[in-house]
Amino acid sequence: MRILVVEDNLTLAEGLSAVLKGNGYAVDSVHDGVSAEAALRTQTYDLAVLDLNLPEMDGLELLRRLRARQGNTAVLILTARGAFEDRVKGLDLGADDYMTKPFDVSELEARIRVLLRRQAGLRGAQVSFGQVVLDLNSRTASSEGRPLDIPARELSVLETLMLRAGKVVAKEAIIQSLSAFDDDLSANAVEQYASRLRKRLAPFGLTVRTARGLGYYLDRLGAEG
Repeated sequence: MRILVVEDNLTLAEGLSAVLKGNGYAVDSVHDGVSAEAALRTQTYDLAVLDLNLPEMDGLELLRRLRARQGNTAVLILTARGAFEDRVKGLDLGADDYMTKPFDVSELEARIRVLLRRQAGLRGAQVSFGQVVLDLNSRTASSEGRPLDIPARELSVLETLMLRAGKVVAKEAIIQSLSAFDDDLSANAVEQYASRLRKRLAPFGLTVRTARGLGYYLDRLGAEG
């Protein structure tokens, strides 16, 4: 899952980014409305955490432009503007949630998890495929109640594939879900993560198959010759 933090307070932006990266998300951070609009036009994000008091372009105007072009990125407004009118306007313009500063980090994390589950079309916090269960809250995988030892990047690939189970996921989509602006993630690196994940899943009856020239998809071992 890829998140854009739009916050002009550099210290807060860095802190939010660190927390979200610690939860396993790919995170980009920008500090004004114009840069945020450019990022939202050129990259695919599952969620934007949006301040309203931004230089260059107000957060509400940024939100209006995003929704006007049918951008479906989930938006959580995080702002010091707590007046009832601001809340109503933000939600009417298409925000999915609204929090005021100061805020509790654990509550913010919980609200982000809810929005990301909603984006993925999930009602619960768990998604399963074959014997493997992925908990989106704790970001852990298990099989028959036993935790699986899967490193963070490979777990993110598994998450991307499980959330789109039954469909081929383009290599570029996996790169976008894993990498932020400051990452240098190549197609070869994705192939390595997919290969390692394939070996880890084999004992549990699953594999990562390659659709040549298209991407990858999750499948059961023995389901294909």
